[in-house]
Amino acid sequence: MLHLDDIASHEELFAWTGRLLTQVIEPLGHGGTAHYSPYDWRTRSFGPPRPLPPAPVILVEGVGAGRRALRPFLARLLWMELPHEESWTRGRARDGEEQRDFWAEWVRAEREHFSEDPSRPYADLLVTQSQKGYEVLPGLVKTVGPDQVVTHRDGPSAVC
Repeated sequence: MLHLDDIASHEELFAWTGRLLTQVIEPLGHGGTAHYSPYDWRTRSFGPPRPLPPAPVILVEGVGAGRRALRPFLARLLWMELPHEESWTRGRARDGEEQRDFWAEWVRAEREHFSEDPSRPYADLLVTQSQKGYEVLPGLVKTVGPDQVVTHRDGPSAVC
């Protein structure tokens, strides 16, 4: 699993696509091990490279995983259906007072990101939280469109 919190940074809340492509997607697409430098949100610096070996499935988790530039490389896009205020409240509780200023900027940046590059309309599956856990529902995507590809073989995706 790859957490996008390891790829993003304070300076690049959503401008990390190039780094993800070169450090992770391209090496995995060629069947190799990816090496990415995880970001430390408290020290505001990138750490030493961490390996991510190729696997039949790699879950890329985080806000922005379904962006237009990445959709051609995704086998499936899952959207976690959660009200914005609830997710922001959870994040603030997780990060504490020291990240208060960050969250003010994050809310603005996330709204801007999704207004310019929405992910939800392209989701194959919607995941909702219920009393007993999570429910997985069909997404809004019904056919392959310009932001998706059809996989014609097993193995790594071809990298453009």
